[in-house]
Amino acid sequence: MNILKTIRFFWFVLFGQFTKYANPADEWSGADLTGVARGGLINEDVMAEIWQINQVPLPFFDRCGQDSIDNALYSWTIDELAVPDLANAAIDGVDSVGNDAIGGSRVNNHAQISTKNVSVTTRARGSDTIGRSDELAYQVSQRQKELRRDMEAIVLGLQASVADDGDTVAGKVGALASWIETNAVLGGTSTIGGYDPATGLTDAPVPGTALPITESDIRDLVEAVYNEGGESHLLMAMPTVIRKISEYMFTDAARVATLQSDQGKSREAAAALGSVNFFITDFGSLELVPNRIQQVTAAGISTAYILDMALLRTSMLVGYRTEPLAKTGLADKRLMSCDWGFKCLNEKGQAMIMGIDNTAAMLGTPV
Repeated sequence: MNILKTIRFFWFVLFGQFTKYANPADEWSGADLTGVARGGLINEDVMAEIWQINQVPLPFFDRCGQDSIDNALYSWTIDELAVPDLANAAIDGVDSVGNDAIGGSRVNNHAQISTKNVSVTTRARGSDTIGRSDELAYQVSQRQKELRRDMEAIVLGLQASVADDGDTVAGKVGALASWIETNAVLGGTSTIGGYDPATGLTDAPVPGTALPITESDIRDLVEAVYNEGGESHLLMAMPTVIRKISEYMFTDAARVATLQSDQGKSREAAAALGSVNFFITDFGSLELVPNRIQQVTAAGISTAYILDMALLRTSMLVGYRTEPLAKTGLADKRLMSCDWGFKCLNEKGQAMIMGIDNTAAMLGTPV
């Protein structure tokens, strides 16, 4: 009897375990758990964090001055000094006559209300979601970032100002390009906008035919702004245009001295400098600022701005707000809004190149 038990024991050891592992179909495995319909029964190994690529640096708004406004229609005055009088000489003791006082001019812009809406169900808020503890809070945070990005893109577009009629027409700010009319390079059939004193509104410029950006265009505009009394500090454009400028500066056609870096000694044994961050002209040093939020003005066409940021303002009538809306069912609703404006304090201190062909290499002079 003991011999029989011994034989059974060794049979189980030698063949029973083999049979167990050789027939996985008889086992309830991890594959069986994940194979259950609609996602399986296993808590998946998912990193509980959301990796967002498009954060909210705002190259224009971050450099722009800020102030407040009290009404949807807001105004400021523009003035400038008279040209030098080469005949300015007076006789000793002569009586004072005439009046050289100048009142300047008054211009207007209109405020714009920009909004984002969020509605999240009760079940969505109660669910165990990846990367956020409250779906409503997460959605509000994301839409607030989008609101700010919308505003920057609007200011750098071609939008004309529009008066709010309180009924069917929403008020709109006159964007930067709609103000600039003195210092502008127009590609092909482009036309400038500008402020119309008769209507109190700005007109939208027209991009026109695409042409390559040129070195002479940049130099001419910086000089023109300087002659008007402005100080150009930066050139802002879409990333592809900034790259065209940087690549051109390394060509034999560029009319520049030896490229230098003022970043100090590299911490590495050697560093290959393949970009240009500043372009120093005779009338100002331009920081080359790419703006990924800036949009094309037509297919393959964009605008580059040469800016004096001291003469630009973003203005708030009612700043960024998040308000709960009435609950009408199994969802929570939020309205994000900003009632804002924009001021180009003196357009003669700004310049732009319109109708830039985003695909064409930069040239030394216009074709």
